[in-house]
Amino acid sequence: MIPSVYISLLCILQSILTVSGKGMLFPRDSESRESKLLDGIWHFRADMSSNRTQGFAEKWWTKSLSESGPVIDMPVPSSYNDVTEEKALRDFVGWVWYDRQFFVSSSWSRDKRVVLRIDSASYYSIVWVNGEQVMEHNGGHLPFETDVLSHLRFDRANRVTVAVNNTLTPTTLPPGRITYQTDRRRYPKGYFTQDYTMDFFNYAGIHRHVTLYTTPTTYIDDITILTDIAGNKGQVAYTIHLGGESKSNGKDVTISAVDATGKVVASSSGLSNTLVIDNPILWWPHGMNETVGYQYTLQVNCSDDIYRQPFGIRTVKVTENQFFINNKPFYCKGVGMHEDSDIRGKGLDYALITKDFNMLRWLGVNCFRTSHYPYAEEMMSMADQQGVAIIDESPGVGIKYKDNMGPESIKHHKEVMSEMIRRDKNRPSVIMWSVANEPASDLPIAETYFKAVIDHTRDEDPAKRPVTFITNVMFRKEKAIQFVDVVCFNRYNAWYSDPGHLEVIGLKLNWEMQGIRSKRRRPIIITEYGAGAVSGLHREPSFTYTEEYQVELLLEHHKAFDKARQEFLIGELVWNFADFMTVEGSRRVMGNRKGILNRQRQPKPAAFTIRDRYHAIATGHDTSLLYKPKRPLGCSPHMYSSPHFSVAPQH
Repeated sequence: MIPSVYISLLCILQSILTVSGKGMLFPRDSESRESKLLDGIWHFRADMSSNRTQGFAEKWWTKSLSESGPVIDMPVPSSYNDVTEEKALRDFVGWVWYDRQFFVSSSWSRDKRVVLRIDSASYYSIVWVNGEQVMEHNGGHLPFETDVLSHLRFDRANRVTVAVNNTLTPTTLPPGRITYQTDRRRYPKGYFTQDYTMDFFNYAGIHRHVTLYTTPTTYIDDITILTDIAGNKGQVAYTIHLGGESKSNGKDVTISAVDATGKVVASSSGLSNTLVIDNPILWWPHGMNETVGYQYTLQVNCSDDIYRQPFGIRTVKVTENQFFINNKPFYCKGVGMHEDSDIRGKGLDYALITKDFNMLRWLGVNCFRTSHYPYAEEMMSMADQQGVAIIDESPGVGIKYKDNMGPESIKHHKEVMSEMIRRDKNRPSVIMWSVANEPASDLPIAETYFKAVIDHTRDEDPAKRPVTFITNVMFRKEKAIQFVDVVCFNRYNAWYSDPGHLEVIGLKLNWEMQGIRSKRRRPIIITEYGAGAVSGLHREPSFTYTEEYQVELLLEHHKAFDKARQEFLIGELVWNFADFMTVEGSRRVMGNRKGILNRQRQPKPAAFTIRDRYHAIATGHDTSLLYKPKRPLGCSPHMYSSPHFSVAPQH
């Protein structure tokens, strides 16, 4: 029957999860390493059988997928949902299958490891090479890999097959549940729905690169870098883990710190030591220093292996009222985001990443949150390079019920946090971890659950960054903010509550922030606020969903923020950077329209409001001059810019 077969299969997958190795270094070519991308057009087939298990019953992985039945072309990386004109595939829930052929040079067969890596597939994945299972992974948005040398053929073509399942259950991240309707008078046979507690489209498929890469048999498995500042010296503590056949005590390991010009500025040897760099150039977020996003490279040489790891020298510290980067107060002028775009869904796209960072710079943004899952490493690297700070968030969105917080969920959530930290621990842009977004943290079980996950996150991070989660629970009922280093909360005054009543915003925000402070004396970030606006929709006086109302709502929030900025407010992140797709429903008109840009990254009037504000804060201008929107509408692209403030050019 559908429920028993379908759910039992998912449970089997979760129980036999396999992950290879301890490190998760990004594939980088070097004198000792080569890589081969397997991106491109793959064969694809969705398992449309009633119980979604036809592929397993017929062992589709044992032969070319095209021999199993009809296949279509599918780009990798990309979500599969919007690539065709078929509604059944757009909304598909269950197993989909991919395969492709590839050749491997015979030079890779000698004295090497050959690793197959998938940077992200949502959400359950099983991988076969030449008909032999090589790995499985539970969860999207994070990489997984394994050595496949023994499964490869060097004298003819190879085949890789990937099965991916996007079903969400009460114990997945994000969680969800399947609802079956068995009343045949009202529903057809086999009818079920995937129920979500998240407000974004459940894009699925192979979302990021698929890579083959080589290492020597004795190889650098992991690198951990911790930085500190002591006077005019930068301290760079490193730890190297070796893998494979190594029995090294570290005597053959040499380390060099190389600056952006290629000059070696410090060197050492051994598996663990501390480098000292005189008069270092620090890593700064945009707007805090003339030099932003400066990175060094740690070059590690071990036996036959060489790996180069970028890093920045910076410190992070939280006090009762402030957040410090390199001992200077940091104010987050940010946005919430999504990996989301037309056609490709959550698929990696270099043009889109570049456009997004161009718009972030144009807006004056110095910080974003990876709402609500870890973003592609290519985007994280761009943030490192451009000096944009990141609140790095797990896929823990929609944890709304008691059965989302049991022992199995805690175990999986801890595993996800470990994978996320293992991937992102050396990134200077990552200034804080967020373990969840808008959970039901008023439930009694939430106290135990979030203490366990937050404690685990602190233990796992060698750098001991601040840890938080994003709450939308009223402070009187909140059970878990007692464990966070920075209180982050989302609030939609005059939108979900008191819609149309802008006059309540300042009063409610001040009342709530003071209430939070009475419960947890830590700095506060408003991680979401905003209103939906349909591009081109106007009304005078303003009305919900018009561009006028979105601007006026933002300005009322800014008045309240400016008062709190003098005390304990350390950041504001407007929701959202750009419109994004959601599941069909009566609450959304072709997606979530809260973006200050539309889905194609073109600005709404609200974008100019945010731009003026963020540049004013950065340059020390009086932000109160921006409180009144400029009229009339439609006269210029800067229709809401203050006549008293001219945006300074951005460098």
